Amino acid sequence: MNETASLLTVAIVVAALVIRTAVAEMRNPGSARARWALASGTRAVTAGAVAAAALGLVGWRYFGYGAVAWAVLAGALVAVVVDRRPPEG
Repeated sequence: MNETASLLTVAIVVAALVIRTAVAEMRNPGSARARWALASGTRAVTAGAVAAAALGLVGWRYFGYGAVAWAVLAGALVAVVVDRRPPEG
């Protein structure tokens, strides 16, 4: 896959996540803040940054800038997974 197509694919995935958050916010005001609270969690941000840096370094050396965009997206998804809290109740 060439770099332009790879960057476009990452942009589409990010846009879909933003639209999903916006729709959830319209249905339930305040839900976006709760959904993106992971950005204030030190553990989640650290895990995401380490994953993005490791994947970005390896990817950039072998595949170019398109791989760095995918690495940043993967780092964000790692942060989401690390930030998961057990259900209340």
